[in-house]
Amino acid sequence: MNFTDLNLIEPIAKAIQEQGYTNPTPIQERSIPEILDGRDFLGCAQTGTGKTAAFSIPILQNLSKNKTPNRHIKALILTPTRELAIQIEQNINDYGKYLPLKQLVIFGGVKQGNQEAALKKGVDILVATPGRLLDFIAQGIISLKNIEIFVLDEADRMLDMGFVHDVKRVIKLLPQKRQTLFFSATMPAEIQKLANSILNNPVKVEVTPVSSTAETIQQSVYFVEKENKLNLLTHILKNDISDSVLVFARTKHGADKIARKLQSDGVSTEAIHGNKSQNARQNALTNFKSGRTRVLVATDIAARGIDIDELKFVINFELSDVSETYVHRIGRTGRAGAEGNSISFVDGLDLLNLKNTEKLIGMKIPVIKNHPFHTDDLVAQKRDSNNKPFNAGSERPKPSGNNSSRPQKNKKKPTSAVGYKKPNNKSFTRKK
Repeated sequence: MNFTDLNLIEPIAKAIQEQGYTNPTPIQERSIPEILDGRDFLGCAQTGTGKTAAFSIPILQNLSKNKTPNRHIKALILTPTRELAIQIEQNINDYGKYLPLKQLVIFGGVKQGNQEAALKKGVDILVATPGRLLDFIAQGIISLKNIEIFVLDEADRMLDMGFVHDVKRVIKLLPQKRQTLFFSATMPAEIQKLANSILNNPVKVEVTPVSSTAETIQQSVYFVEKENKLNLLTHILKNDISDSVLVFARTKHGADKIARKLQSDGVSTEAIHGNKSQNARQNALTNFKSGRTRVLVATDIAARGIDIDELKFVINFELSDVSETYVHRIGRTGRAGAEGNSISFVDGLDLLNLKNTEKLIGMKIPVIKNHPFHTDDLVAQKRDSNNKPFNAGSERPKPSGNNSSRPQKNKKKPTSAVGYKKPNNKSFTRKK
């Protein structure tokens, strides 16, 4: 199927063609006709499957039929992070460039003056984060009484970030008669309950379950002692990878530490996380997308708005304690059928997370040994039920073959750390 088979109006079809897209992704193919028909929709789809276009294209087409002269907010798209909200608004702008509709994005962390002024001029489609939306509603700046279409995006991330209460407050203010589109990468019990409460006989589509990793992504693991991770990262960036790289850190402090080390080693790097100002985060993202910054170090939440078709490399500086996070992280590469590469650094404390991750994705991730910091002597510390090390004094496995209490590092220093296929960057969704 290609986009010409979806009965899209000429202004949208022309805009999509100019973006270089010819074939819809599975979520787009299955959702666009149903949403155009006015059906409620439940989509279980992770980032990178094309879900933004899946809801924004039919919203634009349906709203373009409305000849109401007064500009009231007719479609509300609620999303958890500022970066993702900005990305969605940009996509709507791209697909709706030949339509007379107006869209706006609002989020916290910046002064409200410009956003308020734009709202007063009239808006058809509003993309918002929960906090700023509720602030504007409380001030009487925004009314939701004319909403025809409501989109809840990244519902599971709303739960993770503690926004579910705010989402429920927003839902209570919506008209009962509306079309609701609900998207989530995973469906934990609380999210399923929320979906059931707001959807009316929805079409249900599940694409790329969270346990799946794209077949086009070449995955690898590098065993390395914790104190050598920064040096290994510099080594790979200077010797084996010449492309842009997205590095995932577990904490904000860790992201800053990695960025400082790479900068001192002569690698252009910026960090993006919740403690950065909105302008700093957006500038870092813009610099990374344009190539001015080669390496972007991000925490998981901050990375939700990163949408780059040509990204070839993702590096997990450490694995998350939540195995599903691995799938979301590496899904930043290998998008839309293109090839990508994922590298994970694993030290002794990461071994249990590696085991759980491999169980989730149903495969053993190949270990790359030909790098200067490889160690065969990793010994996993015993863990309690919260996946934390036992207190000092707990019995731990003792390394064998020497009298040291620390594992011995491999002294052999191979000449190359190349352990992955070079991607050809082909994409089935873009015209050549």
